[in-house]
Amino acid sequence: MSGLLFPPAGQGMLKRMVRLQRKKYREEEEMFLAEGVRTVRELLLHLPDPDSLVALFLTPDAEALLPEAEAYSGKVLSVDSVDFLRMTGTETPQGVAGVFRQPRFCPLEELPVGGEGRMVVALDGVQDPGNAGTILRTAAWFGADALLSGPGTVDLYNPKTVRSSAGSTLSLPHYSVNNLETELEGLQRNGYEVVCSSLKGHDFREFPDWPARKVLVVGNEANGISEGVLCLADRLVLIPHGRGGMRVESLNASVSAAVLLDRLML
Repeated sequence: MSGLLFPPAGQGMLKRMVRLQRKKYREEEEMFLAEGVRTVRELLLHLPDPDSLVALFLTPDAEALLPEAEAYSGKVLSVDSVDFLRMTGTETPQGVAGVFRQPRFCPLEELPVGGEGRMVVALDGVQDPGNAGTILRTAAWFGADALLSGPGTVDLYNPKTVRSSAGSTLSLPHYSVNNLETELEGLQRNGYEVVCSSLKGHDFREFPDWPARKVLVVGNEANGISEGVLCLADRLVLIPHGRGGMRVESLNASVSAAVLLDRLML
């Protein structure tokens, strides 16, 4: 790919891409922006179809970092470092970015509900993009069936969320829901148990077994799970601190999710 020249991105195209940093325009365009070699490469590996890729943007000194771009040469555009920084807003850009169409998953009510080992992860007001993206990737790794994003949760197509997911945005069906309690009640009617982490819960290691169908709810970083959702919980679980006195107040939300997913997916 060395020496391959790509056509320059026009200012009109760049202006349109810059707007994708704002949720309003991501929703209007039904697209999202991804920055970074690893993130873009992972997304390219999981494209539902070629049309899911809108465009790749490379600075001249980054062409060699993404040899996969050669397969999409008709959608690859060159951009200088100043315009690239304006488009992505990244403090330490790698010079590789992609714009993708937001995936269309089957309706939430059509997700499989029968069978063993069903798992849904629900985000209840998770506001930090790093936490939300990491939880999405972790849920995909452990084989969850879907992720629900309740009110107050950061947009899963926020560029920081996409980057923290390391490109897992296309790897797991995810849904933004207007009323998390209503969705959880619907899942309960289909045989799911709702599992919530709470300081009033029982040590998660003391449960001898877990239901075949479960929803793990991850709460807000500062306030935890909302009261309405807690009232729906079939199980309240606690991750106890280690030996000796408690040295920190709490675990990071994404770390807590990973610990519980490891146990619930056994």
